[in-house]
Amino acid sequence: MKVLVIGSGGREHALCWKLRQSPRVTELYCAPGNPGIAQVADLVPIPADEIHQLADFAADLKIGLTVVGPELPLTLGIVDEFHNRGLHIFGPQQKAAELEGSKVFSKEFMKRHGIPTADFGIAHDAEEARTLAAKFGFPVVLKADGLAAGKGVILPKNQEELDAAIALFFDQRRFGAAGNRVVVEECLVGEEVSFTSLCDGRHPLPLATCKDYKRLLDNDEGPNTGGMGAHSPAGSFDKNLGAQVLEEIVRPTLAGMAMENRDFTGVLYTGLMITDDGPKVLEYNVRFGDPETQPLMMRMNTDLLPILEQAAVGRFETLRMGFRKEHAACVVLASKGYPEKPIKGDPIEGLEKLLGQEGLEVFHAGTATKGNAVVAAGGRVLNVCATGPHLRDALKRVYSASTQIQWPNKILRTDIGRRVLQGS
Repeated sequence: MKVLVIGSGGREHALCWKLRQSPRVTELYCAPGNPGIAQVADLVPIPADEIHQLADFAADLKIGLTVVGPELPLTLGIVDEFHNRGLHIFGPQQKAAELEGSKVFSKEFMKRHGIPTADFGIAHDAEEARTLAAKFGFPVVLKADGLAAGKGVILPKNQEELDAAIALFFDQRRFGAAGNRVVVEECLVGEEVSFTSLCDGRHPLPLATCKDYKRLLDNDEGPNTGGMGAHSPAGSFDKNLGAQVLEEIVRPTLAGMAMENRDFTGVLYTGLMITDDGPKVLEYNVRFGDPETQPLMMRMNTDLLPILEQAAVGRFETLRMGFRKEHAACVVLASKGYPEKPIKGDPIEGLEKLLGQEGLEVFHAGTATKGNAVVAAGGRVLNVCATGPHLRDALKRVYSASTQIQWPNKILRTDIGRRVLQGS
């Protein structure tokens, strides 16, 4: 089968790496891809948001299945466009993708269907934001309504930080139209984990648990990012809690979407806070997480292709997936200045030293080629991933490998998994 993956980051590299292992994949393409992905797939120079060009390409080459990585093409309606042309594609239709495309929609959806989440209000201007923040007290959470590449969430701890955050949204217009409305909500306390399910419109097929680390700096300090590391299993998530999340959150979400004529097919990523009152939803994503996908693909011992095929046509033939007992960890190597203005263009050294090591992979996220060199071309540049019998072993391999990769402005968190290890 010919398969097309859409996207250019570490998540897409991991998906291509996993799909390449399927005996049924005869040709694998990625649009637009990156230098790392080029080692396992043929690159197609079409941007991820050019949905009509991508559909033309899929039709011309008779692509058997297209897998969408990032959220933007989903919210633009790429699945609808492919369906209109009779093409198989894995992902939610545009009206279902609103679950991620609008924080306001997702919060009001949860309220309508009794899905546990933080108390909230919607601010249309600075005055409303201040009023709502006063209601919830500090720390408080402010979220841009629209897509902001994982960077549209701010958690002010005092009045000064609140004033600065409100100015970013309403005066400086940092998030553009995505910040026209701002969700203001209470700050939940607990352990944050990710729960991801593949969905065929009615049934969820849970993946292994995973925990990601959003803050830029050690000890969960600094601004929110797209993610600075992850590990699977999450470490604080047992089978009973998983069953509770399925029954109280995932299944009601799918049922509610179907009730509203928004049948959900694709990846339902649920960001959770495990509070003293039980699990509550922080956010929904409608695609594979990044960097959560990377350690999940390292642990998965099931052929991914047939499961995505079954979901794409709305009929799971199995409700189980296999994952190795070993742990997997991922650490993001980023460029100084991320998430605001990362420094780009530095040549990267040491990648060749890590090739061919069993249970160790370096997934490219924001790289490009310049002459014969691979250079840093984004904020999150590389994802170093490894497996091991215990989380401690996986992390030791990851951090050891990370020291062998160098460029002048490389930064990384040094505490991924530390709190989980201290509690184990």
